[in-house]
Amino acid sequence: MGDYFQTIVDLDATEQDAAPLGAGLLDWLIAEGIVSAERTDCVLDGDGYGNAPGPNYAKAVDDPEPVDLWSNGLYVATGRTVFDSGQGDAGAATCPLCATEIRLVDDTWCPVDSAWAPLAGRLGAWANGEGVVECPSCRRPSGIDRWSWEDDYYACGQLGLTFWNWAELTHGFEQEVRRRLGGHRTVTLRGKL
Repeated sequence: MGDYFQTIVDLDATEQDAAPLGAGLLDWLIAEGIVSAERTDCVLDGDGYGNAPGPNYAKAVDDPEPVDLWSNGLYVATGRTVFDSGQGDAGAATCPLCATEIRLVDDTWCPVDSAWAPLAGRLGAWANGEGVVECPSCRRPSGIDRWSWEDDYYACGQLGLTFWNWAELTHGFEQEVRRRLGGHRTVTLRGKL
């Protein structure tokens, strides 16, 4: 057993526009009845308070039956955050400059320390304002926030919407979120705690 989550991360939101964009999305979700307006103790993020599913929750998911669990709601995170998929780890990372994929695990899914070495600590450093990685292939530096991760395991962003224990979000809903973000690039992480 565990808690499942899906996080839509805005990869383009800046520090200045993350809070207004998040507030605008939340206002829209409340107006549509997808989430309730009242913040309650229903999520595992931040202070534990989020927005429970609203009467029109089914507009966003592929299964209209709501989950009857304590942790069942939306948490909107703003500010420099490294989002991850919970259990496990990324199998590979791809350099944004040369597109070289670096395998981070071997065939038995054991971490390859030498492959992780250039990336070690960079996600935490990014959360604190730094996070530059020198690619072991092309030897050029880039921000860890620009790297991509196998199965979208990590994402660095200033805005993320985490849906706790919701059915699978529909493609149409994710597209509408992206549209309301002004066409920003997004990635959806799916995981379990």
